[in-house]
Amino acid sequence: MGTALVIENDPTDDPRRLGDWLVEGGLELRVLRPHAGDELPDDLTGYVALVVLGGDQHAYPSADGTPGAPWFPKLEGLLRKAVRHRVPTLGVCLGAQLLATAHAGLVERSPSGPEVGPGVVGRRDAAESDLLFRYVPLIPDVLQWHADEITELPRAATLLAASTRYPHQAFRLGDRAWGLQFHIECDTAMIAGWAHGSELLAELGYDEDLVVAACDRVMADVEEVWQPFAVRFAALALGELADDTRRSLPLLGH
Repeated sequence: MGTALVIENDPTDDPRRLGDWLVEGGLELRVLRPHAGDELPDDLTGYVALVVLGGDQHAYPSADGTPGAPWFPKLEGLLRKAVRHRVPTLGVCLGAQLLATAHAGLVERSPSGPEVGPGVVGRRDAAESDLLFRYVPLIPDVLQWHADEITELPRAATLLAASTRYPHQAFRLGDRAWGLQFHIECDTAMIAGWAHGSELLAELGYDEDLVVAACDRVMADVEEVWQPFAVRFAALALGELADDTRRSLPLLGH
């Protein structure tokens, strides 16, 4: 077995179902909670994967240059090392935004406004040759809960999924690092916690109970898509996933 380092940026966004799926795939998890004082390591020695979860913070600094959280500069450094050394990496929502900013992408308050609740995204053509996304349906179910968005992907990123209002829903850096703007880790209890007294829902004029009920109705659909995705990520981290995306085409005339 191998150990994945999981960074929990916010106590309300723990690994939850994603953690269960990664364990099903054979990984052990070490969860660090820098919001509670855990120190981040200097490098990823001893880890076969890196997972960075979401949170209420901003991936970009404030007007005076203060980072969104004190540990973000070191976390961005870990994300750069992960990509450089081809350590399988998965960033979810804020984690995806930090993966982008760590590689000169741009994250801003979304000009389209907050995106909250169940939705779908559209798989891009590039996903067909991606180790993980090639098995994701063309229009998978997802859960959204963000006010910021990645407005410019890193220059070397490959876009894997998009939507009309928020074009950068999923991307890959190198061949081992993925960012998901949407959430796959949530269960209904987590969503209910986010909804209670939510400023985002108040801004949108959404009823808390209706949002929670709508999310609850798609939980099984989200699991159907993203549980296999997480298990494939675990297999990649453990060296059990062959690169089967290369296809040989016959020469013309043969």
